[in-house]
Amino acid sequence: MSALTSRDLHAALGALRVIGEDAPANFARQGVGSLSRLVGSDLTTLSVCDLDTNHRSVVTDAPGAISARQLQIFDRYFPEHPLVRAHGRKPGVGTRRISDLLPVDVFQETPLYNEYYRTIGIRHAMAVPIYVDQRLLVSFVFNRSGSAFGERELELGEAVRPHLANLYRLGGNLPKPAGTPLTAREREVLEWVAAGKTNRDVAAILGAKPRTVEKHLERIYEKLGVETRTAAAARARLV
Repeated sequence: MSALTSRDLHAALGALRVIGEDAPANFARQGVGSLSRLVGSDLTTLSVCDLDTNHRSVVTDAPGAISARQLQIFDRYFPEHPLVRAHGRKPGVGTRRISDLLPVDVFQETPLYNEYYRTIGIRHAMAVPIYVDQRLLVSFVFNRSGSAFGERELELGEAVRPHLANLYRLGGNLPKPAGTPLTAREREVLEWVAAGKTNRDVAAILGAKPRTVEKHLERIYEKLGVETRTAAAARARLV
C-alpha cells in the first residue's frame, strides 16, 4: 500500500511545475530548492558524478555549506560511497537511501561518514538518480541531520524521478560533467583569481569587461564543481 496521500501527490506536481517553468536555465537551482521543501531536507544537492575520474560536481540549496576541503574528502572516498556504488552505471536502479544499502551503525563507522558527513552535520542521505550512463551519474541527493528518511520520502523520490529525468534530458544549461577541461582563457582567469585579484582587476589585466570575467567564473565554478571564488582558487593547483 502506498504511503503517499493525495496531498503528497499534489505537492509533488507543484514542485515539478515550478522546476519545469524555469527549465532549462535554472533547472539545478529550482530543483534543489523546490525538492528540498517537498521532501524535507536539511541540505539538497544536484550531484554530477564522473565515474571515470571519481569526481563530483555539486549544486546545493545552501551555497557554502560544503567547503572545498570537504569536496576533496568526498572525492577521496568516491568509489566507496554506497549510493555511488548502487547507482553508478546502473540505469535501472531507482531511489535509494544509504540505510537501504548499509546498516546505519556500520555506515557511521566508515571514514566517509566520519570525515565527510559528520563534518557537515549530516546523518542520513537519499539519492534520486535522474541520469545514468557508463560515465555519468546525475542525482538529486537529500541529506538530513535528524530523523531518517522514511517510506513516504522514498516514494516521493520515485514519484518525481522520471519527470525530473525528462526535464534533465531536455535541459541545456546544466552543471558540466566533472573532468570537463577549462579553456585557455578560463585557466587565465582562474590563475588571476587565485592570485587574489578582483573581477575588475582581472578584466583590466585581460582587456575584457567585468561581466565577461563573471561569465568565465560561472563556467569555471560549474566545471570544477565549486560555488565560490575561494573554493575555485583552492582547486586552481589541481587543474
